[in-house]
Amino acid sequence: MYCVFIPLAFLMAVCLARMILPQILRAAFMKRLFDIPDERKLHTSAIPRLGGFSFVPIILFTLAFICALVCRYDAEPVRQRILSVFPETMLFICGLVVLYLVGILDDMVGARYRVKFSAQIVAAICIALSGIWIDNLYGLFGIYALPPLAGIPLTMFVVVLVINAINLIDGIDGLASGLSGVSLFVLGVVLIMQQSWVFALLAFTTLGMLFTFFFYNVFGSTDRQRKIFMGDTGSLVLGYIQIFLAIQVLAFPSPQPFGNMFPVAFATLFLPVFDVFKVMVVRLAHKKHIFLADRNHIHHKLLRTGLSANRSMVLLVFCHAMFCVVDIWLSLYGIDLTILVLVNIVVWLILNTGVDYVIHLREKKV
Repeated sequence: MYCVFIPLAFLMAVCLARMILPQILRAAFMKRLFDIPDERKLHTSAIPRLGGFSFVPIILFTLAFICALVCRYDAEPVRQRILSVFPETMLFICGLVVLYLVGILDDMVGARYRVKFSAQIVAAICIALSGIWIDNLYGLFGIYALPPLAGIPLTMFVVVLVINAINLIDGIDGLASGLSGVSLFVLGVVLIMQQSWVFALLAFTTLGMLFTFFFYNVFGSTDRQRKIFMGDTGSLVLGYIQIFLAIQVLAFPSPQPFGNMFPVAFATLFLPVFDVFKVMVVRLAHKKHIFLADRNHIHHKLLRTGLSANRSMVLLVFCHAMFCVVDIWLSLYGIDLTILVLVNIVVWLILNTGVDYVIHLREKKV
């Protein structure tokens, strides 16, 4: 019966988002809670940035409702699987709520980066306390099993990095939700293959919620008061969910459904993580604060080539999907992980160099 409950969770999240987002929009316009345009922002009119307020309530309600139905009506083995992951699920929810509350604070009145960074560390600690952490690199750069003293700090670092990556790449309409949608679909399918039912539910519930949000964010009309941003509340939550699911995929005990799971986790996070990593390296090279906002992200560069925001978004989501497909396909043929990672980095640097060249030619003409 569980194959029925996952599509049900997806549809329930779609419907809940369809009911809740218009109410958030209505409240935002009544109370004039807008994201005001400035010189750094692409939009030219006041748009609510409270879409992320709906994310955690929809996810938790759907997850709790479907899990209760499964425990009540499905077979005993499935109920036992749900109970077996109860502690790590509760700790994950603790971290999720912390990020959600800090995101609300930031979207409503603004929060200092130290407050946001502290919340991210607390969320990372919650994952580490659950007993699920990166304990094996599967031969990446010659490294295999990791002791807790190395694996737990690495896990916390990666959690904070991914949360910030999704937060910082949310710069044009549909980009963060589009990239996250691709990642959640891939992770959700793999989790189903691993029979990790609760976390597969989490993936497809979040995907369903994003499905509705995407249309309000990308196709919503400002004139009809139907356009909304996810804000930091949404992007922090999305980053946390993705890294949690990626670690779950990695932590699944052997034998895996197919081959090595490292390329799956790596591919679903590569584009946003490496983009923010590259930007921070550039900031350090120019002796700037790594948290200082600028316009060096890949989506900003694509806009400078003359592409529209929607075309830039579609191009990046397509590239992200291709990285996922090609990496997983290559992993099935047993490609060395170090080579796979290095090839990804080289391809991404070549693409960035090509974009920089197009920008140079365009600005030279002007």
